[in-house]
Amino acid sequence: MKITILDGAGSDGGTLAALHASLVAELDARGWEHRSFILREMDVKPCRGCFGCWVQTPGMCIVDDASREVSRAIVQSDLLIYLTPVTFGGYSYELKKVLDRSICNILPFFKMVKGEIHHVPRYERYPRLLGVGTLPQPDAESERIFTTLIERNAINMHCPAHAAGVVFDGEGPEQVERKLHTLLTAVEVT
Repeated sequence: MKITILDGAGSDGGTLAALHASLVAELDARGWEHRSFILREMDVKPCRGCFGCWVQTPGMCIVDDASREVSRAIVQSDLLIYLTPVTFGGYSYELKKVLDRSICNILPFFKMVKGEIHHVPRYERYPRLLGVGTLPQPDAESERIFTTLIERNAINMHCPAHAAGVVFDGEGPEQVERKLHTLLTAVEVT
């Protein structure tokens, strides 16, 4: 099992640092190969929206920074994990930047998927997707938006399975461990 973790924590890491450590411990206990990208420590510029990754350098962003390495790791993974503080139901700035820059992993052409228009895949296989967010306290609307966003990204990225969940500040290690186990099981990673 090859896993890529995209850690979208802000400058201090906060609750996400402990969550990341718990996740890594769980993956290590299972003997799974994993690689973490601490996005705040990487040089990733925002997407220019130039579509150079489709027409000038197909499959690779024209901007030569750390996003190229992340995009390669994404498509070479069996499971992609987003770790992010949930901000108005969405991703952190750091994670959103990297996801925008990974558009090179799909083609600029379209097809109908469940009555909607979506990009066609560039590659034969894509990883499963797991989104794990953090919130200071329960917020049903933010959780619903986050879960929906993960589902929509899974469709766009042609993920064969996906799951999403939220961990709250103050939850104990055992509770977090149970949530992680449930989420990994939901993406058929047991």
